[in-house]
Amino acid sequence: MTDSAPQPTPKRIAALSDPIPTQPPRSQWLDVWDQFKQHRGALIGGITFLVIILAVLVGPAVWWVDAQYLPKGREFINLRDTRPIYVALWDNAAKVDWAHPLGTDNLGRDTLARMMSGGRVSIAVGLTAMLLSILLGTLIGVVAGYFRRMDGVLMRLTDLFLALPLLPLILVASLLFRETLSAIFGVEGGVFVLVVSLIGITSWMHTARIVRGDVLALKEREFILAAQSIGTKPKYLVIRHLLPNVMSPIMVSATLGIAVAIITESALSFLGFGFPPDFPTWGRLLNDSVDRMDLYPERVLWPGLAISLTVLSVNYLGDGLRDALDPRIRGR
Repeated sequence: MTDSAPQPTPKRIAALSDPIPTQPPRSQWLDVWDQFKQHRGALIGGITFLVIILAVLVGPAVWWVDAQYLPKGREFINLRDTRPIYVALWDNAAKVDWAHPLGTDNLGRDTLARMMSGGRVSIAVGLTAMLLSILLGTLIGVVAGYFRRMDGVLMRLTDLFLALPLLPLILVASLLFRETLSAIFGVEGGVFVLVVSLIGITSWMHTARIVRGDVLALKEREFILAAQSIGTKPKYLVIRHLLPNVMSPIMVSATLGIAVAIITESALSFLGFGFPPDFPTWGRLLNDSVDRMDLYPERVLWPGLAISLTVLSVNYLGDGLRDALDPRIRGR
């Protein structure tokens, strides 16, 4: 009887000897938030934008003055062209009106109430037009990047829109469709639909090009090829695998799109092609203040400052989101 050869001692697998985790894995969004907090400009911009939104939304609940109220008779004479408190206190000849801290315009309407009402309209236009442009840009970018047959047609369409003079095109379209939409949705509603549609339809091109480039790179990755090899339909492949991986540039484009939409709406209102004169927006307030800027320069200050702060804060917010959502930058 022969002895059997000794069996070799099995080696311990390193992965099996690791300690059992006692806590759930750290969320990726916590890493994003940690990176975002390190960007001081983005943090200040986000807080500033949030304060502006709260001011225009909650402010009218505190300041009950009607933005479109027109005084008459003796009240009109007393309220017409009153100066802000800080100007009246500096100039002894000016009348101090504590009921209107930012003064009134040439028709006796309260400037503070019109600033808050105009802010609601301008920010609503910016957010809605941004959503429309992001939806169009994402759809066209994904289709062009994933389906090779559609790439040439959609990219030539994108180049065509990029080559068009957008502001004159928007002005002409505003003149052509204003009356039709106003008859359907009312004066303010028709102008809102018109302005949002024009801004959204003419600002999707950069998002489409960015999304297309990312989709072209992603569809050659191993996890996409593995999903295709097991028979995943293109619809589910786009929804479950491609779109979640291009959310970072889409969110950055969304924040920057808000700024572009607000500036475009302000330009239209300033040129007189936006909302009607009795419906305040920040651009309309600027337009109404230009004629009397020599006598009352402070009327240009507040709407211009509101537009500048909103656009600047949104731009810084977009920069911070870009750095926080990019895994190649996060952690540096």
